[in-house]
Amino acid sequence: MSVVEKMRQQKLLTVSLLLFTLSIGILIGTLINTGVSADKGQAATDATPLVIPSPVQMASEFTKLAKMVEPSVVNIATEMNTPRPAARRRPRPDQQQPNEDDESMDLFRRFFRQGPGGGTLELPVPQQPREATGSGFIVDPKGYIITNNHVVDGADKIKVKIAGDSNEYRARVIGVDVETDLAVIKIDAGRVLPACKIGNSDAVQVGDWAVAIGSPFGLEASVTAGIVSAKGREVGEQFQNFIQTDAAINPGNSGGPLLNIRGEVIGINSAIATRTGGYQGVGFALPVNMAVKVYNQVIKTGKITRGSIGISFNKKAKPELLKALGVSSGVLVDSIEPGGPAEKAGIQEEDVITAIDGKPVKDGDDLVARISEMPLDSKAMLSVNRKQKKLELPVTVRDRAEVFANNPRISRLRKPAEEPAGAAPVTEAKFGFGVRNLTPVQREQMKIDPDRGIEVTQVIEDSFAAEIGVQEKDVILSINGQAVASIDDIRRLQGTLKPGDAVAFRVMRADPASALRGGRPTYNRFFLSGSLPRP
Repeated sequence: MSVVEKMRQQKLLTVSLLLFTLSIGILIGTLINTGVSADKGQAATDATPLVIPSPVQMASEFTKLAKMVEPSVVNIATEMNTPRPAARRRPRPDQQQPNEDDESMDLFRRFFRQGPGGGTLELPVPQQPREATGSGFIVDPKGYIITNNHVVDGADKIKVKIAGDSNEYRARVIGVDVETDLAVIKIDAGRVLPACKIGNSDAVQVGDWAVAIGSPFGLEASVTAGIVSAKGREVGEQFQNFIQTDAAINPGNSGGPLLNIRGEVIGINSAIATRTGGYQGVGFALPVNMAVKVYNQVIKTGKITRGSIGISFNKKAKPELLKALGVSSGVLVDSIEPGGPAEKAGIQEEDVITAIDGKPVKDGDDLVARISEMPLDSKAMLSVNRKQKKLELPVTVRDRAEVFANNPRISRLRKPAEEPAGAAPVTEAKFGFGVRNLTPVQREQMKIDPDRGIEVTQVIEDSFAAEIGVQEKDVILSINGQAVASIDDIRRLQGTLKPGDAVAFRVMRADPASALRGGRPTYNRFFLSGSLPRP
């Protein structure tokens, strides 16, 4: 046998061994995989099935509290009409990019690229609604609600949703108090509403349970629990001495109630201390006793008035200062408002007021709280220490807003208790637009029958018509299926409707594209509908 043949046989044997080994490996791998797959698909005959138990209510005090109070806590959504960012100026034709295709440009750029004299055209800046959310709670079955002023401040529309009620109610502002950041609003739900039970915040102690209910980040009826961390926190204005709590409070909780373990309102969630914008364990609620005083004034007079004698003082004055002046407690007068009650009574700078009507004054907060609650034009006898001499000076209490009318620090906090635009009480169903009869020429151009069609001349801001999308120069063809052709027809149909009724307008509106093309206008016909707002 030649050497070549031997080498060929050895090579063939080697290849054969390799193929045989590979085949054995594939066979073993297949058997193992098949075994594993079979194991995966087999029933576990020795396993016990899981069973879901019958539902058992694990009631706790928090559960009872949530069920009791949630129907009285509301979600508040507001809209504020603010200008959109300024529209960018359109470039002149000679400034267009070389490869810019007219077909890819919007209508404004296609038809309004050039302004007068070959310059640029500044597009009008439309109003863009800005939305915000907050919370509140019902305090009167007739629909009166307490919330924070900053929740509704500047709102053009205020909408309220009640837990478990699919309806959305329009609210109007009864009155506000900027200095305590409180507002009273009202809805008409057409039924008796569940009201929260008011507690006494003077009875609150550090370590008490505290429960917050509201709509953080718009998540309605959220319940969080914690404890009262501190009392009398001075983190706001003169009349804002807060209850501090570690119950989770986040944006959207504002205006909602802080409750004790009995479900009584002890505070109004108003602020958080945070470096991130969210909950970090420190929340603040205005004591409900202060809120009750504000509420009672608002429903009685529609506004807040506070008494003042027209003095200023340093709240952070050290005790050693008074001690050096020969008194143990009182208020050192730093300045006097010109023409105010204190000046007229003869009080001077560096006087120390030690008592009001014979009752000692602890500090500046005590003096302000007592004077602010006194009736306007009432008399108060002030005990004054002036350079070691004791004086008794009668002073007449005046309206704080008037006394400090020229003081920018205080006057900036004052604003009239008035309703936002468009929130006036509704006594009957109103559409909220002005109309006029069509001329024969208009009817011929629009091809409208003589017995239908009336032109809208004005749409009142924040009205029902504005809300559903009616525009000036629209032509109303029918209302709830009934043709309208005159102002009398509109008035007649308005008289048959009441707040809460559904209304559908058949509208005819010029197609803006046809006007841009410069030809004869064409018109689109469609429906606009909604429910008439409740008072």
